[in-house]
Amino acid sequence: MKPVTRRVVALGLIGSAFLGLTAGTGAQAFASGDARTSATRSFPPLDPTALQDSIRTRPTDGASGAIARVGEPGQIWRGSTVDAQSGRKIPENAHFHIGSISKVFETTVILQLAAEGRIDLDRTVQHYLPGVLPDTFQPITVRELITYTSGLPDVDEGKPAESVDETIAHRYTYRTFDEIIRSTLRPAGRPWPGPHFAPGTKQEYNSLGFRIAGELIERITGHSFKQEVTTRILEPLHLEQTSVPEDDPTMPRPCLHGYVTDSRGTAVDVSEQGGDPSNMISTPADLDRFITALFQGRLLTAAQLDEMFTLPKDAKGEIVPFVGGTACGNLACFGAGLMSTPLPNGTVLWGKTGHDEGYANGMFATRDLSVRGVYSVSNLSLDFGAPTPLANRLLAAVLRPVHDGARSPGRSMAQRTAHGTALGDARS
Repeated sequence: MKPVTRRVVALGLIGSAFLGLTAGTGAQAFASGDARTSATRSFPPLDPTALQDSIRTRPTDGASGAIARVGEPGQIWRGSTVDAQSGRKIPENAHFHIGSISKVFETTVILQLAAEGRIDLDRTVQHYLPGVLPDTFQPITVRELITYTSGLPDVDEGKPAESVDETIAHRYTYRTFDEIIRSTLRPAGRPWPGPHFAPGTKQEYNSLGFRIAGELIERITGHSFKQEVTTRILEPLHLEQTSVPEDDPTMPRPCLHGYVTDSRGTAVDVSEQGGDPSNMISTPADLDRFITALFQGRLLTAAQLDEMFTLPKDAKGEIVPFVGGTACGNLACFGAGLMSTPLPNGTVLWGKTGHDEGYANGMFATRDLSVRGVYSVSNLSLDFGAPTPLANRLLAAVLRPVHDGARSPGRSMAQRTAHGTALGDARS
């Protein structure tokens, strides 16, 4: 049976390689305050040369290629590399498996249903889905599912790890939400896992809560996850290159090919794969359009959107501690679905990373959309807890694009677009 590939160590938005950029910038001071108060700051103009260099894969990256898209008001940069396996240039708007970025789509649907009065975020899973959780679990609210504060075990916790060759061989396996929930909470042949902590008292990265939230969406609406995401998000925003393939492993073209290195050191193309009903495929342009529309309030009411930017607090009004990883330091950094990452210039990025077999991705933006970005790396490793070096370099190129010497104040747009991939109109 294929392991669910989003069972990952909690990751920072840019991964642990980015910690050097944020060291000493008051990340914990931010975390102890209100996540919605970050001041608007300007970013340097986009530098195509620095951005293209940042995504150039290095031998130590453990990657076969990459695509990225970065935007500032009035500017768009798009870039890609050569696929090291085929030797062909990767199209800049290639399709890729987005992994846990789908959690942001899922959270959006949950919050829409809350705005419609069909879900109460403070009602429990036990109320909406009686019998889904064993009696060993305390009441868990819907809000706790989507803010990573449920205390639930993660997907397939306690299951013996597969070898890389077994994972490759089983990559087409597909499981429904119900199958994942049952096989995790009531596994056959091994002890049933219990809660990690009392709900609402801590934050820990967790994917099982989102499988339960997916089951809740389907139970409340009577429709599939695919239908709800399509009618509520994909169609209204005209995200024509984004899909919810369910059990169809076909990969749209053109695509960023994902590879996994087997035990013999061969890079195996795993672009076609199974997974679960929340699997999604998209492109940099579509994810850019999605996060822009989301932050502009085109998908959620102001009150529901604020849920995404609000860090969970305890009964005393203090940010709850973060456990089980290094993504947030000591204090929670996830709102509903989204993760916050303070930057050295005082701004805060909000977004989500995502992994699937052969893919390591990220989608991020400041709340005021003064900068935003999407990247996907053809990742050769199955170690989803490892940092993605390209992401660190990409953000560094956005924050301080000139590596040697200061930028000439008089450098024109024409000069800046003369190297690498040109900047385009922000509407593209």
